[in-house]
Amino acid sequence: QGQLEESGGGSVQAGDSLQLSCKANGRVFRNYAINWFRQVPGKQREWVSGIDTDDSETAYADSVKGRFTISRDNTKNTVYLQMSSLKPEDTAIYYCAAGYGPSPSATFHYWGQGTQVTVSS
Repeated sequence: QGQLEESGGGSVQAGDSLQLSCKANGRVFRNYAINWFRQVPGKQREWVSGIDTDDSETAYADSVKGRFTISRDNTKNTVYLQMSSLKPEDTAIYYCAAGYGPSPSATFHYWGQGTQVTVSS
């Protein structure tokens, strides 16, 4: 059984919103920052956003700043990525990862299986 499980992906139109969820087991959720990445097949994986363990720090890639919001619900061991004003270039498989910090340069120890997001123009 994986330590992280994503859900909430789907197919939407440009301009729509979608919320992704990343549910973690308790130990991982308490001890690691949760980050979101995305990857288009054949392209390099891109860091999207991260949130620290105590919700004290969040970070976003420039490509999603102002459109995406990351948050965590400590009662549900879940991190959310609220995506608004979606664009076709947001189409990718989205992964959550647990690591030491809300940053693309952190060391990541656990990864989810991914959830597909498709945005049509």
